[in-house]
Amino acid sequence: MQMDLDEEMMGRAIELAKNAAGRTSPNPLVGAVVVKDGRIVAEGWHRRAGTPHAEVHALNMAGELARGATVYVSLEPCAHYGRTGPCAEALVQAGVSRVVVAMTDPNPKVAGKGLAILREAGISVTVGVLEKEARELNEGFLKWITTGLPFVALKTAMSLDGKIATAGGESQWITNEASRLETHRLRDVYDGILIGINTALQDNPSLTTRLGDAPGKNPVRIVADSRARLPLDAKLLTDGAAPTVVAVTAQAPEERVAKLRQAGAEVIVAGSGDRVDMVSLMEQLGGMKITSLLAEGGGSVNFALLQAGLVDRVYAFVAPKLLGGRNALTPVEGEGFEHLKDAVELENIHVRQLGEDVLVTGRVKR
Repeated sequence: MQMDLDEEMMGRAIELAKNAAGRTSPNPLVGAVVVKDGRIVAEGWHRRAGTPHAEVHALNMAGELARGATVYVSLEPCAHYGRTGPCAEALVQAGVSRVVVAMTDPNPKVAGKGLAILREAGISVTVGVLEKEARELNEGFLKWITTGLPFVALKTAMSLDGKIATAGGESQWITNEASRLETHRLRDVYDGILIGINTALQDNPSLTTRLGDAPGKNPVRIVADSRARLPLDAKLLTDGAAPTVVAVTAQAPEERVAKLRQAGAEVIVAGSGDRVDMVSLMEQLGGMKITSLLAEGGGSVNFALLQAGLVDRVYAFVAPKLLGGRNALTPVEGEGFEHLKDAVELENIHVRQLGEDVLVTGRVKR
């Protein structure tokens, strides 16, 4: 019975955490539930980086009811002073009797220290309830905090025969309106969005989030542009909707780089060859606290990311259309993988229908 209650309440904490998806970076998503005598008396979630954490919101709501209560929290309470105080100490001061944690926090500033504070204060601690679900909730934060690299999701929209454009180059719109809305929902929760220079030149996109009447968050726009060819009148440089980062190589003409910076772009050098070095780019983006990245580029960018082992998740939108064309563009180009054993495989597959389109989502198997 206790395990059933623990899982039910932790499930609620995880659902609460999702309310702030896309708003807490570089912090994780965290939810908390205060339970007394088998019923919920208070709830909270971390709403935005720099604001009170989930436990603080829940404890403030609970007031004196927190004394002797059980608190369920989807991530180990923090143990350090940042822009807010340590949540572990707040739980001790509130007089709670038990804390149930989904998973420990791999952040070196926490990493078991929060649990130690609780145990030293005589509080009963249970760890590992719905840990799998908690890890999936914070997959972006977990990769970034442990590797310094952003969590990379490759998103593509294609026809049933695997084309992202017609033989004549038309690509808008292969998928339907429901698929496009889902793409904007993804943009709303990822920190950054990546395209290649060919996509920028052909489509002149804004890469903003458009969710109808709902307020959306625009991701940082990143262009892999080895020779600094992005036009100075491109929407990415003129609309002011979000910061734009242009990744060039050491071969980019200095005068073009200077003009891009004058136009407001942040220009970073990633590699010295003909193409942007994706590993260097991800390392630099991670250093800029971009914890998650949605790749919406063409086949060349997609292959470069896959070849470098940087992709963590794939979103493949498939429309029930057959375009044909020997030379029509496909989602993954480049040199390709020569042997089947080298193919990138997906696991934990989920399939959803969006009108007549289908969305296939999966994690890259390591």
